[in-house]
Amino acid sequence: QVQLVESGGGLVQAGGSLRLSCAASGTTFSLTTMGWFRQAPGKEREFVAAISGSGGTTSYADSVKDRFTISRDNAKNMVYLEMNSLKPEDTAVYYCAGQRTLYEYTPSREIEYQYWGQGTQVTVSS
Repeated sequence: QVQLVESGGGLVQAGGSLRLSCAASGTTFSLTTMGWFRQAPGKEREFVAAISGSGGTTSYADSVKDRFTISRDNAKNMVYLEMNSLKPEDTAVYYCAGQRTLYEYTPSREIEYQYWGQGTQVTVSS
């Protein structure tokens, strides 16, 4: 059974930084594309970033490009989201997601991910 557990959320002032972590178990991690999504109150869940199994391919939503960085450590079965220059509009519950695949690609649609974590709250104050 695949489990994804996020951590690292919290309260931060605008302009600050946070690093989210996601620990994966129950899957061959290097064959699992990983993604981060977020859901703000009253809004639909949206794509934030994704990274291929090898870590060689990444993609980002335009709203976070140049501020957020996704990375992974396959030896530790971990994926990270480094968030800099945070804005109040980044406030949301952040979810880690995974998809077992042999392909090096980074999907942005929720439907393409099989596994989901429980989410971690990120609040950015103005």
